[in-house]
Amino acid sequence: MRNHSQRKKKKIRYAVVGLGYISQIAVLPAFENAKRNSELVAFVSDDPEKMQELSRKYNVELMYSYEEYEDCLQSGNIDAVYIALPNHMHAEYTIRSARAGVHVLCEKPMAVTEVECREMIRETEEANVKLMISYRLHFERANLKAVEIARSGEIGEPRFFTSAFSMQVQEGNIRLNSISQGGGPLYDLGIYCINAARYLFRAEPLEVSASRIQGQDPRFGECEETLAGVLRFPDDRLATFTCSFGASDVSAYQLVGTKGNLRVDPAYEHANDLMHYLTVDGKTRKQTFKKRDQFAPVLLYFSDCVLKNRDPEPSGWEGLTDVRIIQALHQSAEKGNRISLEGLPRDERPGMEQEIQRPAFSKPELVHAEPPTES
Repeated sequence: MRNHSQRKKKKIRYAVVGLGYISQIAVLPAFENAKRNSELVAFVSDDPEKMQELSRKYNVELMYSYEEYEDCLQSGNIDAVYIALPNHMHAEYTIRSARAGVHVLCEKPMAVTEVECREMIRETEEANVKLMISYRLHFERANLKAVEIARSGEIGEPRFFTSAFSMQVQEGNIRLNSISQGGGPLYDLGIYCINAARYLFRAEPLEVSASRIQGQDPRFGECEETLAGVLRFPDDRLATFTCSFGASDVSAYQLVGTKGNLRVDPAYEHANDLMHYLTVDGKTRKQTFKKRDQFAPVLLYFSDCVLKNRDPEPSGWEGLTDVRIIQALHQSAEKGNRISLEGLPRDERPGMEQEIQRPAFSKPELVHAEPPTES
């Protein structure tokens, strides 16, 4: 394993592993806004033509196939990887990176199973490399302001949370993979609802239940079309949400307290303005949070953690917690019963101190990649 002392480094050199939609629409252009401490130096992909075109666009000289991943890790030219692969590949590529002494910034969901997540944590800890899960909303102002409002008492004591996140996913999109490969709306969309409920309540669910609809559409042969979940939190608080790949675009949540409520709509988008509607004593105040680059803050923060030898948050434990909840919801939907969740202690929660603002960028053209929806 190579020694990765960062004491004399000023920038962390990244290889982006996987050049699909999220990489091209958000991750690659974010490096321009993160150039203070982050540098894009390599691509890993199974599409040589795609790599060639993107290498010209982003001035990246080092290109590796998936079969050459080990060569990339051992080259001495990179310090970290940004893993943007299909969900079922996250664990393998994280573990291989750790064993090579390369730091890992991994897209969410962290992996498909709790077992995989624990192995990722163990391997990175044993290798003394940093592991962070790319929860971009942990650095985004609208959602962090929602956390502040929930804590402030302005809406009284938060009592329940509701959320909907849906889109029409095109046939053949990788998001429609089988559940065993991390496909379906719960891994892709529902994770946002779960994570938001957790950081707004500042607690972990004690019990979950779920119901799902497979539907008749042939798109959903391997995964559910729609899933609705209920999470019971301590102090008699409830979170309910619905996520779907077969409904029109919705991205919103509402937190209702004893004195008022906060609706965030849209809430989870990365390429639009986000909106707050805060209602107290029957009066509603609207606040607009202008579109920002939500991925550069993730890079800036993680690179600083590597350079300054700090433990990143959201950590692997944050990623594991969501995956464990997702697995329990799938189990509940399959068996038709409630699933108890014990031993989910998490003290770390996002707050305004983690906010990082970077300006929005123009939408880039895609190369051999398709958006999940036509809208």
